[in-house]
Amino acid sequence: MSSKYKPFSVKAKVLLGLAIGAQLVLPFTAVAAPSKDLFSADLKHKRYFNRISTFPVFKNTNIDTETVAEIVAASEDGKVSVYTDAETESVGFVDIANPNQPAPLGAVALDGEPTSVAVVGRFALVAVNTSPSFVSPSGELIVIDMTSKNIVGEFQLNGQPDAVAISPNKKYAAIAIENERDEDFNDCALPQAPAGFLAIVDLAPSVEDWQIRDVDLQGFSDLYPYDPEPEYVDINAFNVAAVTLQENNHIVLVYLPTGKVIKQFSAGNVDLSNVDTVENDLIEPNSDLAAVLREPDGIAWTSPFSFATANEGDLAGGSRGFTIFGARGNVLYESNSGMEHIITGMGHYPEGRSENKGNEPENVAFARYRNNNFLFVGSERSGLVLVYRMGPISQKPRFIQALPTGVKPEGILPIPQRNLLVVASEEDARDDKIRSSLSIYQLQKTGPDYPTVVAKNKKKGAPRPWGALSGLALDKANFNTAYSVHDSFYRKSRIYKIKLNKKPVRIIDEIILNDQLGQLASVDASLVDAEGNVNLDLEGISTTREGEFWLVSEGSGTVGSGSRPFESLNLLISADQNGTITQVITLPASVNARQIRFGLEGVTSVIEDGEETVYVAFQREWQDDVENHVRIGAYNVADEQWKFYYYPIETPLSANGGWVGLSEIDYLGNQQFAVIERDNQGGADAALKRIYKFSIAGLSPMEDPESGTPSFPVVSKTLVRDLMPVLGESGGMVLEKIEGLLVKPNGDALIVNDNDGVDDSNGETQLIKLKRLFN
Repeated sequence: MSSKYKPFSVKAKVLLGLAIGAQLVLPFTAVAAPSKDLFSADLKHKRYFNRISTFPVFKNTNIDTETVAEIVAASEDGKVSVYTDAETESVGFVDIANPNQPAPLGAVALDGEPTSVAVVGRFALVAVNTSPSFVSPSGELIVIDMTSKNIVGEFQLNGQPDAVAISPNKKYAAIAIENERDEDFNDCALPQAPAGFLAIVDLAPSVEDWQIRDVDLQGFSDLYPYDPEPEYVDINAFNVAAVTLQENNHIVLVYLPTGKVIKQFSAGNVDLSNVDTVENDLIEPNSDLAAVLREPDGIAWTSPFSFATANEGDLAGGSRGFTIFGARGNVLYESNSGMEHIITGMGHYPEGRSENKGNEPENVAFARYRNNNFLFVGSERSGLVLVYRMGPISQKPRFIQALPTGVKPEGILPIPQRNLLVVASEEDARDDKIRSSLSIYQLQKTGPDYPTVVAKNKKKGAPRPWGALSGLALDKANFNTAYSVHDSFYRKSRIYKIKLNKKPVRIIDEIILNDQLGQLASVDASLVDAEGNVNLDLEGISTTREGEFWLVSEGSGTVGSGSRPFESLNLLISADQNGTITQVITLPASVNARQIRFGLEGVTSVIEDGEETVYVAFQREWQDDVENHVRIGAYNVADEQWKFYYYPIETPLSANGGWVGLSEIDYLGNQQFAVIERDNQGGADAALKRIYKFSIAGLSPMEDPESGTPSFPVVSKTLVRDLMPVLGESGGMVLEKIEGLLVKPNGDALIVNDNDGVDDSNGETQLIKLKRLFN
């Protein structure tokens, strides 16, 4: 046979297939465009993922142990998950045979920090970092029998491993040996030797027969060609490993049977519009960024000829979104600012990361569930995984929904054979009510459970920012409209207008408070900045029949305290429909003298016999108050006088201690009120989240005495609803700050939590309807 008719080599076939496939996937480049409403559920899409349970991984140790859940894998039948825990230097196992009730299966101790895990057959392959220093990196591949939990193989790696992937035909494993840089050396600059590489494991029926080959990745990128630092790896059906060189903004394709690099290219850059680039306690998506390096982290093949990258960034980049590349390096789809806009409109935008990399997409996964292709993109800083649907041929994804996770989601594991998805979130800080966890979602024939609150976009498709909701009030003229406020997490205090007759409910407008009449400045000029912005700590809101508002601003600091000194008073404020402050009312001087930092948390207005009284709830007892009794203040608008009742609060029930206080108050009629009483605990430590009602009928409030212990009339309370079971229905951790409550005339109630502006929080906002709570 002449050379002219020689058959193609295996490598040539792969290259030809990749080249032809890349041409067929999509004949043009698509870029995400602004949407009029990114949150209108596509009801034609009949299946959505909903969270059904959350497993805090301390359950494999004890509640006092700090843990990490970083990368997660599963047994081939999808009934046991395994995750890496670098904090305890172990891998943990979880029984998810019943995904609604995941159960601990214990952990296997390792001699180093596990960085990744993958499963082939009955074996879990764990990459372990054993490096004594950055300049002397080392690692091991540990093989664990998932049935017996015994270590059945140990292989030395020639460097510090990061990610592990298994080929679809189970013949190969690929390990990204990062040999990461020392961020404290030379201002974190690259290059820093030794160079990283790719390790290929030739798998065999017997673990003893496995062999490891190393692939040199030096000399490809233009940035730091001799310090590639491979970050993540995924393998397609052609046994081609796609490897991200994050700091180098580069992608390398390696054909595993031969260990040859068959394609390599720059990840390129992207222009961003309408993003927030200034950390100023305001979400202002009004800036543009040009030529931002993508610097991809996670990578996942979306077909044999295309793959997606999560563009987290590291050294000088991070395009705040994701990209789909053809195997030739051509861009098939670019999300542009789309992820940032979706996250902002859902109240999950991390304003404190605006000058860095925004929401930081860190990982990406792809899977086919029955007849639907789904792309999952994890946002590390916003506590979300965004779900996109992709057609069988077109690589243009369509946003479907967003899933709430724990704090700092890292590992994303589709289990399509069981219609499940598992997400590992690594942050663990018990004092901040954060626990590392595995969140489990199920693809269901139902609409999405989350989000519960979204914001309608502004004109020209720009997102309307919001977050840290700290109060609720019903519009007394339109029961399908409500109002909320944010607390001091953000500047420029404002009132949000919410339409309740849609699911999810929509924030449709905002009223920015102003001090044009000088009322606030005359009481405390420090609460009005040089630009004229009003900066309050709004914790409660009530409406009047005239469409105006009563607001309470919590004071700052404790009188006489050295660690948290007094800074500002608690205030009762009236504002008109335009947000102009018309009156600022302080508490009596004798009350102010007893201030602690837990002040006014709720407000409600009552008009009886033509006379208006405004009632406010104090969160905790103040100095000289009777123990476990908090004040309910009553301000008579006509005579401008304060009087007080006592409300008896519960003692803490949590094993973690903490405190209990009031978060909200609303009027029920007939001299009855509803309040939220809660502890300051979250997750497994949460124990008391309740709605009570009380009556002031027959009680005479008293003025505050000038000295001595106040002796106010004590109201009698009745439990209406224990919220702990209600909060558990979301499948997530019990949220700490249930801070908003409104009651409709028909007895329905709505509650909402404060998401702390996504600061030491997963950003989750749950607005929950409680039907016929009050009859």
